[in-house]
Amino acid sequence: MIAIDAACDSFRQLLKEQLERIENINTERQDFSTKETVSIGLVDGDGIGPVIMKQAKKVLEKLLSEEIKNNKIVLKEIEGLTIEARLEKKQAIPDEVLKQIKECDVLLKGPTTTPMGGTMESANVALRRELDLYANIRPVVIPEESIDWIFFRENTEGEYVLGSRGVELPGMAVDFKVTTDVGTRRIAVAAFEYARQNGKKRVSIVTKANIMKKTDGKFTAICHEVAKDYPEITVDDWYIDIMSANLINPAIRNQFEVVLLPNLYGDIITDEAAQVQGGVGTAGSANLGDRYSMFEAIHGSAPRMVEEGLSGYANPESILRATVMLLRHICRIDAANKLEKALNTCDVKVTGTPEGATCEAYGDAIYNMI
Repeated sequence: MIAIDAACDSFRQLLKEQLERIENINTERQDFSTKETVSIGLVDGDGIGPVIMKQAKKVLEKLLSEEIKNNKIVLKEIEGLTIEARLEKKQAIPDEVLKQIKECDVLLKGPTTTPMGGTMESANVALRRELDLYANIRPVVIPEESIDWIFFRENTEGEYVLGSRGVELPGMAVDFKVTTDVGTRRIAVAAFEYARQNGKKRVSIVTKANIMKKTDGKFTAICHEVAKDYPEITVDDWYIDIMSANLINPAIRNQFEVVLLPNLYGDIITDEAAQVQGGVGTAGSANLGDRYSMFEAIHGSAPRMVEEGLSGYANPESILRATVMLLRHICRIDAANKLEKALNTCDVKVTGTPEGATCEAYGDAIYNMI
């Protein structure tokens, strides 16, 4: 009974914190079309992060050279978000690093390592919470198959918001999943607004509401409430298991357009979608909030590649795709188009092994094309 009482006390505190979180959501939005100076934070991360980020930095410096010279764009390198520094400080994001990040408008970030087990929270999860980056957006395009998907993943709730704060009792462990009205509504609005503004006719809601009846049930219900304001858009529902199968079914997969998901399912299925496109090294990711935004590769820090001495063969395409998304977000459309065109036409093949090109060779090819 003592263990149960302690678990209940912990759960009560978590509930209070989550209620406070949604009460304090700030909806002040940045307008980059009129902003005089935009500061871009550059964070290498760890593992293969510094290797691929080097290519992104030199591309940004070339594309934005005039604005950097005129102080309209400020590139700020931020150090200290490595696994070693985080373990030493016992913080998912060291305080001094978070302070520097919050002084920037947008962030381009390399992958960061999260230890398995223990209590160290993912740096990504912590950043999404601290900066309120509620929308994770990941496009996947395969022109030859008429595939043009874009995934809107809720980014601050679900299993991840309390993923390192579950409770353990003798012989049992329990983690928690959080779905709120405000959190669901704003990601749903983001997805439907994107669909309307980009001429998309279908939004597919993906949950496991037949099993997770309270949380996923709420997510589905609120998404359908939002959908009523967009009568020109067809809405359909899929369970995560069958949707995973649909994306590898050539007969129907090109029919999907905008996909709207809770946090965990979005994390899993967007990796699958990227693999369909050509691998997780080929897809970028945007984490958008009203005040801050973060752009990153969708893959991890690849410690195995580091251990095997293969870091130099890491594929920088994903972080460069994220750079395209960053440039569009800050209204540098010409620069974004130049980089995207180079990425779409580059014939340098990176395989992650010595049989393919190096990261630097790929980066140099893109640099020379922009």
